[in-house]
Amino acid sequence: MDFLDQDTRNVVDMTDFQADTGYSALSQVEGYWDALRGSRLMPRRAEVDPRGIESALEYTFILERIAPGMARLRIAGSHLADLMGMEVRGMPLTSLISPEGRRQLGDTLEDVFQRPSVCEFQLSSAVGFDKPALEARMILLPLKSDLGDVSRALGCFVARGTVGRKPRRFDITKVNIRSIVAPATLPMPTDAPQPDISSPNAGMSEPSKPFEGRRTGDVPYLRLVKTTTETD
Repeated sequence: MDFLDQDTRNVVDMTDFQADTGYSALSQVEGYWDALRGSRLMPRRAEVDPRGIESALEYTFILERIAPGMARLRIAGSHLADLMGMEVRGMPLTSLISPEGRRQLGDTLEDVFQRPSVCEFQLSSAVGFDKPALEARMILLPLKSDLGDVSRALGCFVARGTVGRKPRRFDITKVNIRSIVAPATLPMPTDAPQPDISSPNAGMSEPSKPFEGRRTGDVPYLRLVKTTTETD
C-alpha cells in the first residue's frame, strides 16, 4: 500500500492488539484512528502513518469526498484489488457495492462526512458460477483534510472466504452509525469550597462590627430615677 504521498510523522504502536475472529484489522484501524485523534473529534489526513497499522495495511484505504454521497478511493490496499481483479485507485467506493445498495452507501457517506460519524457495514456477496459465498465488513472513519474540512476518511474492508471469479461486489446487510463525541479533557467537577463566614468579606455578608462591652466606671446605659411627692 502506497502512503508515500504524505508526511509520516505520527506513529501509534498497535503491536499489542489482540486478534479476534477474522475481522481484527477493522478493530486495529479504528483503535489507531482513535489514538491519533486524542481529545479531538478526529485526526487529520496528514497524521495517518502506515507504520502504525502495518499488519492491517492490505485491508486499508483512504477515501476522498468528491460530491454529496460520492467518494473515490485515493489509496487502497491489495485486498481490494484482489476482490475487484484490478487496481482500484481512483474508483468510486460504490464500485465494491451492488447497484441495489449504492444509494444506501451514498446516504451513509454523508453521515460520515457531514455529521460526522463512524460507520460500520456488514456485507455479503451473492453466490454464482465460480463465485463462492463471501462475507465482509467495512468501517469508515472521518478525517480532516489539510484545509480543515471533513472530506477524507480512513477505511478498512475485510472479506472472508474464497474470492473466486472476479470482480466481486457486495450487498449491504447491516449498517451501524455512531456519532463522534470528543473525549472529555476537563477534570470532573468537585464540591465548591464553603466560604469562611468569619472573614469580614466572605460571600455577600456584611463586615461584622466588634462588640463594645461595658467598662468599669462607665455610666450605665439605664439609670433608675426615683422621685418623691411632697405633701402640705
